[in-house]
Amino acid sequence: MIMPVTGMRILLASPLGRVVAGPFEAAFADSTVVVATTEAEYIASVAGHVRFDVVAADLIWNRPEMEWVFDGLDAIDVLRTANRLAPVLLACQGHSMEQDHFEEARMRPEVSGVISKSDGLPALMDAVRTLALGRTLPPPPTARSKPPLYELFVGQRGHTAGRLAGAIASGAASDNASLARVAKVSPNTANKVATTYLGPIITRRGEHDESLPLTQSAVYRWCGLHARYLTSWCRRHGHSDVLGPLPM
Repeated sequence: MIMPVTGMRILLASPLGRVVAGPFEAAFADSTVVVATTEAEYIASVAGHVRFDVVAADLIWNRPEMEWVFDGLDAIDVLRTANRLAPVLLACQGHSMEQDHFEEARMRPEVSGVISKSDGLPALMDAVRTLALGRTLPPPPTARSKPPLYELFVGQRGHTAGRLAGAIASGAASDNASLARVAKVSPNTANKVATTYLGPIITRRGEHDESLPLTQSAVYRWCGLHARYLTSWCRRHGHSDVLGPLPM
């Protein structure tokens, strides 16, 4: 038997939030459904207002002007900064570009559930109802064969590695000289990006053919493959100063 849930406050945080708002309002009678389709709308919906009972947010905001500046991990941080923590349901598309974000999201204590968008609107509504009742969703299966990046960018060396990676991933740095300037590190540190900072991380994650030398070019290619997460990590950890103009 499905228990009725009324009087809730639900925040739908997605560029397509208004598309599903109507069905949500019909399904959750006597509840307040708020939609945020941009970062500014989301912050305004959270700050200075009553806590939401459930926040359903896209993990990756798939809109050209959004996906490089705001994501589901940012949404969690906004709740924490505003002291408006609530159960968070993250919606994923299942693309490989989400993997780094997903690896962090599944370990965040604020996340009460992860759902695939391909499961459809009824599954999304059921998941929101479950979280509203104070429950959590079973964790999604994962084949965790390598350490997630968020566990590797810790401590002073980890943050330096993250700054170097973000500068490269955003296109702000194109060689060691510009890397040192943008990341605000010594030339000696920039020269060790492959041997000391990012190289060991790439090797530890098994993302380089060990029969080949780990060159600077290989490091730059790796940063490009993980660019969305690397820029997100810098943005959320106080290192936005290393990020260059956003891709469009």
